[in-house]
Amino acid sequence: MSFLPWSQPYPSPPGSGFWGPRTSTIDWCEENYVVSTYVAEAVNTITNGLFVALAFFAIYNAVTQKHERRFILTAFGFALVGVGSWLFHMTLQYEYQLLDELPMIYATCIPTWAVFSYARSKKDTILLGIYIFVGALTLTVVYLYFKDPTIHQAGYAFLTGMVLFRSLYLIVTKIEDPAARRNMWKTVIIGIVSFLSGYGLWMIDIHFCGSLRQLRRTIGMPYGFLLEGHGWWHILTGLGVYYYLVFLEYLRICLRGQATQYVFVWEKGFFPHVDLNTLPDSKKLN
Repeated sequence: MSFLPWSQPYPSPPGSGFWGPRTSTIDWCEENYVVSTYVAEAVNTITNGLFVALAFFAIYNAVTQKHERRFILTAFGFALVGVGSWLFHMTLQYEYQLLDELPMIYATCIPTWAVFSYARSKKDTILLGIYIFVGALTLTVVYLYFKDPTIHQAGYAFLTGMVLFRSLYLIVTKIEDPAARRNMWKTVIIGIVSFLSGYGLWMIDIHFCGSLRQLRRTIGMPYGFLLEGHGWWHILTGLGVYYYLVFLEYLRICLRGQATQYVFVWEKGFFPHVDLNTLPDSKKLN
């Protein structure tokens, strides 16, 4: 029995709930239907809320601050990931698993095209888009045929790695303004650390699942919820993706020579966004 105040014991897992037997190819360390008969994995479900909220704020900011349409589409894609992940963890049904996983690939294709199309001709930019589309379609077909989650995870990691290293290369070789570079490095480093921290907690959740489940039951609810590593993955990757979107927006603005038209804002010192600079022309900041 837990020694913590207001702690409640975990009930025995019922085996199945409202959504019926699991059809997904993956089940996570969180025990199923112990919080509600309508939600298979309560913590893994609810933690997607931050992911979705940040994605919709990114859409709002991109629209109101007149960022390129590609960033609206990218943010919408990651909002779809959050909604798909919410439905997947709530139901553990295969169709919602795909709604979680496949949009991760498609949404990442847009920044891949954005950073690799820089300084290319219109023809080469179109061809690059076609190549990326064919690659994503091929990965989808292969994954749907084999239904092996490692295929999806490897494809997503490969795309993300390519975008990241290309972006860092562009900072080093193309961005000369010291203030712009500082903001970019700060944003991208926070994003990377957040993403890797989430990944580390997810790996702990996978490899020490039995011990974690026992510890959660010893602690009781709701304190045991804090030991759900995959839930922390959702929170920290949501933050990481948001920071990276802001970084890409600002990188594109600087590469297009529009730095004086925008201002990089650190809300409360830690929450970044890029806004139109509304100061008079004589006072605009770089």
